[in-house]
Amino acid sequence: MPERTSYGAVIVGGGHNGLVAAAYLARAGHSVLVLERLDHTGGAAVSTRAFTGVDARLSRYSYLVSLLPPKIVQDLGLRFAVRKRTVSSYTPAIRDGRPTGLLVGGGEARTRTAFAELTGSDREFTAWQRFYGSTARLAERVFPTLTEPLPTRAELRAWIDDDATWHALFERPLGEVVEETFTDDLVRGVVLTDALIGTFATAHDPSLRQNRCFLYHVIGGGTGDWDVPIGGMGALTDALADAARRAGAEIVTDCAVTGIATDGRSAEVTCGQGTVGARRVLVNAAPRELARLLGEAPPPPAEGAQLKVNMLLTRLPRLRDTRVDPREAFSGTFHIAEGYRQLEDAYQQAASGGLPASPPSEIYCHSLTDPSILGADLVRQGYQTLTLFGLHAPARLFTADNDATRDRLLSATLAELDTHLAEPLADCLAHDADGRPCIEARSPLDLDRELGLPGGNIFHRDLAFPYAETEAPGDTAAARWGVATSRPNVLLCGAGAPRGGGVSGIPGHNAAMAVLEEG
Repeated sequence: MPERTSYGAVIVGGGHNGLVAAAYLARAGHSVLVLERLDHTGGAAVSTRAFTGVDARLSRYSYLVSLLPPKIVQDLGLRFAVRKRTVSSYTPAIRDGRPTGLLVGGGEARTRTAFAELTGSDREFTAWQRFYGSTARLAERVFPTLTEPLPTRAELRAWIDDDATWHALFERPLGEVVEETFTDDLVRGVVLTDALIGTFATAHDPSLRQNRCFLYHVIGGGTGDWDVPIGGMGALTDALADAARRAGAEIVTDCAVTGIATDGRSAEVTCGQGTVGARRVLVNAAPRELARLLGEAPPPPAEGAQLKVNMLLTRLPRLRDTRVDPREAFSGTFHIAEGYRQLEDAYQQAASGGLPASPPSEIYCHSLTDPSILGADLVRQGYQTLTLFGLHAPARLFTADNDATRDRLLSATLAELDTHLAEPLADCLAHDADGRPCIEARSPLDLDRELGLPGGNIFHRDLAFPYAETEAPGDTAAARWGVATSRPNVLLCGAGAPRGGGVSGIPGHNAAMAVLEEG
């Protein structure tokens, strides 16, 4: 039960963004209450012992960190760290009837050689360096703006100060740029995948939703690096909850909020334990949930498009491409069926209502970089985790029979992986205390049911470019920070806010800054 009947701020939802906001506000002396529907905090950023009797704490949903600003970690004094991956990616392929692939990482010379061996010349590697050199400069300019008041489109363009990059990523479908820059189908596919994480789109979608997804994937941390959270994703949200509590925030779990009533100056939040008053309410939930709580018309439906799979192996499988050590191949992002044409084919098949014949996915092994998520006995025996994220699996495909469709897609996805392995993945799977294989899968509908992600959309809705949609964001602090809603004292601090999406804490930070600015 809440300790008081009224608070300066009530935060609806104890995911990472809500916890960031709670910690900032409590540290500034505000009375803060966090209400969480589930029996634990963390939302999608949690670590779980997913398999019965097995001492392995897996990042069940979100699994890598890129967009979390070091500023938040430092400001809140978080006991949390990430570790770099030495390999960026490995993409297996069959060319001229033989297994090969592209390993990106291990130093410039090694990567250049890998490109040349795959494509026959230095052209693609030179284009790769030029292309990602421009995104690196973009990241340096854009990432710091995410924890500042929301800029206008003109202001952001001026800060970027690179008309060619602006035009390529903010005004034209990404596919045009990819096709002009690269010629090899596999290289094109590796570039495009960052535009399709949780985003159901083609390379040439005129809405540019693929561009927006790509942008957030290449600006994280000011470098675009995707890092491994030491201790798993739960280590971050546990540290945030600790920071909020130390600062004086209350956190109440098993408390679903059912409504918010406000006159613009004060509010009442109704939950299972009754009603609490608040000067302000920060909603760390999807826009769909915000509308329901306020009794407003819902926003357009959102749709997720991914399959998330967690596995525990007794050993990493051997590869058909014997030139590459599995420990390197799986330590970065291991791309499966993600050639440029394969990605387009998979999209068209899913858009037509069928499962992709060759489901695209990407995999990585957390425990290679951070074995702390495994018990000492598992580490000693050589056990490893695998995290798989499948693309082009829209929620609409699962509505008729979620369980059967999920199982069919999982089987097809693993079969596609097996084409590049020298042994079946099933031979490497560990078994739990009840003798069952250590593998679990989540469809978009599962994520909606378990986490309240609308349609399973991991970003809560389509990502937005990180600037104000109008040239005058508004004259309130909430509008200036991009967290305003239809009610003056209700702020959106979840992933559905502008500059939200991913594990970043940015919407939570920005909502807290808006509150502190108003006083």
